Amino acid sequence: MRSVVFNTEANDIGDVLGAFESVARTTSAKNTLSEFRFYTSSSWNPNYSALLSFNQLKTVEIEFSCEGGCSSRVDDEIIVSLAETMPKLEILQLGDPPCKTLTGVTVDGLVGLACRCPRLSELCIHFQAAGLVEAATSGVTLSPSDEPIVRREGCALTDIEVGATPFPMGSGSTVARILLQIFPHLLNVEYTSWEWETVAKIIKDHGRLSDSVHLSRPTNHTRLTTPSNTLPGDAID
Repeated sequence: MRSVVFNTEANDIGDVLGAFESVARTTSAKNTLSEFRFYTSSSWNPNYSALLSFNQLKTVEIEFSCEGGCSSRVDDEIIVSLAETMPKLEILQLGDPPCKTLTGVTVDGLVGLACRCPRLSELCIHFQAAGLVEAATSGVTLSPSDEPIVRREGCALTDIEVGATPFPMGSGSTVARILLQIFPHLLNVEYTSWEWETVAKIIKDHGRLSDSVHLSRPTNHTRLTTPSNTLPGDAID
């Protein structure tokens, strides 16, 4: 079993993840499951710890609604536990696009995720963006050098969905700067609240500038001149 998809509109979902884990751990899924997707339009508080048995997961998408009140309970403990167990994660979505509720993962959780999941490319979780502003002035370590699993090039994250996540007015440039320190390859910010427009633009412009600098650098394999008496592939002294 490599992929599992659940889709339900039931109002009372219960501990579906726990039930799935009880059945799946008696099979080969523990060592082979790479994709887990669960979709519902209802509010739900998942038991994320039930997924910790599956350390080969690359995609975890769990969609549920915040309509009528935020039901997301993801926090630093949950996100770091998932990251420690699933170092191969490439896509992580816990909930629908974040709402305006001040809840979720703090800067510590984001750093922990970036350190432990270097292949992560897409992210959608509730997080406390206001805490990024505080981190800018509090001396928080954003890329721990004592983490042996941190790759020198940083987490591969390119896309983050922030929805309507609130942050202090006028601090868009600070939020963008801290996000880029945690996720140096970030390119796209998907949002539903206009406050994030500045953040998205700064990050996109940063990506364009980085690409421009990278393309303008000659490499050891770049041939700047080719004498007329040589053929492609010949060595040039």
